[in-house]
Amino acid sequence: MTRSTRKILVIGPSWVGDMVMAQTLFMLLKQHQPEVQIDVMALGWSGALLARMPEVTRFIDMPLGHGALQLKLRYQLGRDLRQYAYDQCILLPNSLKSALIPFWAKIPQRTGYTGELRYGLLNDIRTLDKSLLTMTVQRFAALAYAAEDMYQASYRSLEAIPVPELKVMPEQVDKALSKFQLTRNRPVLSLCPGAEYGPAKQWPARHYARLASDKIQQGWQVWIFGSQKDQSISNEILTLINDPAAINLSGNTELAEAIDLMSVSQMVVSNDSGLMHMAAALGVAVVGVYGSSDPNFTPPLGNNSRTVSLNLDCSPCFKRTCPLGHTDCLEKLQPESVLDVLEQLHHQSSAPVSSS
Repeated sequence: MTRSTRKILVIGPSWVGDMVMAQTLFMLLKQHQPEVQIDVMALGWSGALLARMPEVTRFIDMPLGHGALQLKLRYQLGRDLRQYAYDQCILLPNSLKSALIPFWAKIPQRTGYTGELRYGLLNDIRTLDKSLLTMTVQRFAALAYAAEDMYQASYRSLEAIPVPELKVMPEQVDKALSKFQLTRNRPVLSLCPGAEYGPAKQWPARHYARLASDKIQQGWQVWIFGSQKDQSISNEILTLINDPAAINLSGNTELAEAIDLMSVSQMVVSNDSGLMHMAAALGVAVVGVYGSSDPNFTPPLGNNSRTVSLNLDCSPCFKRTCPLGHTDCLEKLQPESVLDVLEQLHHQSSAPVSSS
C-alpha cells in the first residue's frame, strides 16, 4: 500500500439489515477509487458480516454497546485511531455520540447527516431530504458522493445502486453443514420468523408452518433461523410442522454460521429483519413478509427478492405491537399468497437464459 492510498473509516450501523445495506456504500467507494482502503468500526457481531464483504480492509471492534455514552472511553478510542491517519470518516448512525470518536481521532473530513445537531463535530455535514432519498440504502449510498452530487436524479434510481453481495467460502459452508449434521440431498427452504423490533412485524407461526409443510410434501427440507430470542416461535413452528425434514437452528448458530448455511438455501421466507437482508445479499430467492413496516423503505434488494404486504389502511404503522390489537396486516396474509410469490420467483431464477 502506498502513502497516496486514500483511507476511509466508516462508523457502521447497529442493526444487521442496515450493515448489509451499508455494503452498497462500500461498493460505490471502491467504484470511485479502486485503491481506497475502507475500515469499518462497528459492534462486535458485525465482524462476521464484514468478513464476507471484500470491499472492507479492516474491522475495528466498537466496544461500546448501543446507547452507551462513556465519554472517557470514546476519547481514548479516538486517540487510538489517530495512528491510522484516516483521510475521511463516514458516519452512518445519526446520533451525536457516534460523531465524537472521529472528532477526537482528528480525521480531516467527517461526513454524515445532520442527525442530532452534529454541527462542529462533522465538517462535511449533509441535510437529508427524505422526499428524495426515501430508502435506507439510498441514504447510505448518497454519502459516497460529494455534497453537491448526492441528489442527482440518475444516482437516486435504484438501478444505479449496486446490490449488496456477501461472499462465502465453500470450506466454511462445508464446515457449518458438518457441525449441524445438515445435507444438501434435498432443496432447502429457510424460514426467518423472528422480529427484533416487535410482534407487529412477525408473521404468525401457523402460517410459516403451513407454508413449510407444503414444501416438505414437495420433497424439500426446512431450516429455521434466528437468535435465542426467536427460539419460542421457532419451536412453535417446528411443533406444528411435526416432520423430521424441518430443523430448528434458532439460537444455535453463530452469525457467521447462519450466513454460510443460508447460502445453501434455494428459497427464504422472512419477516422484515436483518436475516432477510442477509439472505438477499447471498443471492437466494427471498420473499419478505411485511406488516407494520414499509416495504418501500427497507425492501430486500436484488432481482431475486420480492415483498408481500396486504397494504391495509392501517399499515404501515411502524409500531412494535399492533395499536388496534388484531395485527390483521399479518394474520390475514395467507400462506398461499406467499407461496405463489415464492414459486414465481423460484421459477424465474431457475429459467434458462435466452441466447438470442
